[in-house]
Amino acid sequence: MTVALSFDPSFPPLLTSRPVVPPLDPLNAAVEAAQNGKAEAGDLFWSCDTTEISCAVLLEPDVPRERAQEMLFVAMTAMADAIGALCPPELAITWRWPHAVYANGARLGEARMAVSDEDDEAGSPLWMAVALKLALTPTDTNEPGRTPDRTTLWDEGAVELEAIPGLESLSRHFLTWVHRWEVDGFKPVHEAWLFRCDGYREEVAVVTDEGVLQGTFTGLDESGNLLLKQGGEGASVRILNVADHLGEDRTAKPLVSVTEI
Repeated sequence: MTVALSFDPSFPPLLTSRPVVPPLDPLNAAVEAAQNGKAEAGDLFWSCDTTEISCAVLLEPDVPRERAQEMLFVAMTAMADAIGALCPPELAITWRWPHAVYANGARLGEARMAVSDEDDEAGSPLWMAVALKLALTPTDTNEPGRTPDRTTLWDEGAVELEAIPGLESLSRHFLTWVHRWEVDGFKPVHEAWLFRCDGYREEVAVVTDEGVLQGTFTGLDESGNLLLKQGGEGASVRILNVADHLGEDRTAKPLVSVTEI
């Protein structure tokens, strides 16, 4: 049974706490509030569900639309630092492009984003929301052993971690990485993200509208889109857009796991 939290996290001053009562999803809550003019940049919507760490932050990206998705990678990089600061050192956080989060090889959660359809006068989206959801403790649907391909932070040794400290750590690390992104651009985020990425510089399989594409995952472009090299010497490089691969079955899977598709 889910127990609602009865107190607010202590977020940095730049972020405003917006608790969300289950079953409402923080990302959906952020999008609805933004569309209705009832939220502003810096509002952090967080789930009161104690079995997960789930939140969404509303932003007003001052960049062209094609660069707004960089915030997805900023959030994931911040999340890895936040979890690393709170969990046992043997916990290995990795991910598959562009959004699936893993712990010691099992699916732990995901990053998500939503971007306004409207642009401001400078061509930037009016708003965007970036969200993270991590399984914290087992539930009826993810009891230990029943789903070996999925895990929780509790299963991986973080038995004393609670949702509130996780959210607080995540908020601090997120602002740290946003500041670094503002000062140094996407490059440090790009490098830190690829360091934890399963399949980087290896053969991967990716489901697309054209079917399953296979090739070498050579890296990311300047906005986080995947560069897929197909063929031998002189082969062409396909660019796969982040926005087209946020579905459950659209991640870049290492070729050894092609049977998962």
